[in-house]
Amino acid sequence: MKLTKNFTGKESVVDLIEQDYNILPILSRFNIPLGFQDRRIEDVCAENGIDVKVFLFIINFILSGHIDAETMPDISPLAIVDFLHNSHDYFLRYKFPHIRRNLLDALDETLSDINPAIIAFFDEYIEEVKKHFAYEENKVFPYIRSLIAGDVSTYNISIFKRHHDEIARKLADLKNIILRFYTTSMPNRMYDVLVDLYNAEDDLDSHADIENLILIPLIASLEDKG
Repeated sequence: MKLTKNFTGKESVVDLIEQDYNILPILSRFNIPLGFQDRRIEDVCAENGIDVKVFLFIINFILSGHIDAETMPDISPLAIVDFLHNSHDYFLRYKFPHIRRNLLDALDETLSDINPAIIAFFDEYIEEVKKHFAYEENKVFPYIRSLIAGDVSTYNISIFKRHHDEIARKLADLKNIILRFYTTSMPNRMYDVLVDLYNAEDDLDSHADIENLILIPLIASLEDKG
């Protein structure tokens, strides 16, 4: 259920987490260290060199699904790019390796004919994600940085928009294969994997929404002005 309350920065970080603990991976992508005590969001952001306006914009969007149209023109595209870059790092270095380890542990030895196909499906998906992220890291993000620096380019954000595929879809396919067809004598472990897959799917959808609904419109506006 989406929240209607907007955080202002005066609340404590612990209050934010207790509102929805699913926000924890987002905090990690802002590189916010633990040990919050009762410090306010705005103070924690200041201590860690984080643009509090961007932090609140992303947090409130994820929690509510609502974009603050009045604040959006003041949001730094470079700060959004930094957040998305950190998200790529989070998925590739932590989240997907974590899921893969859990998936290997959950596979039933008696299903040796099916298990290799499950792992191959997951590994093929990760390769697709790597290609998707690499395009953004090597083409889209450098273009945005050069645009803001005033450089001229034949590239534009509409090219990215046209070819921006939804990478969560195949992950949903894996989840449904396991749900519908994988019978195991160790259901608790596989249930944990399914929780991971559901969380990752939601997380990737939010990631795509930030790109589609925030980054692309911000860059399109800059292109129109330029």
